[in-house]
Amino acid sequence: MSDGGSMFFGGGFMWILWILLIVIVVYAVKAGLGGAQNNEQSNESPLEILKKRYARGEIDEQEYERRRNELEH
Repeated sequence: MSDGGSMFFGGGFMWILWILLIVIVVYAVKAGLGGAQNNEQSNESPLEILKKRYARGEIDEQEYERRRNELEH
């Protein structure tokens, strides 16, 4: 005689563990790639970052000039 509950914990529970493992691996890979991108950006000088923000339109010309003057002094 077979117990119906053992089939769930034997087969179905293993699927849950595999899915959980895959989710953890995907999360770890994404976190690792995000850290690498942050390291690339940290190599930029503050003036380069300021120029990019101005080029993207995040700050206006007055703000750009004010911050550039602060960085150069």
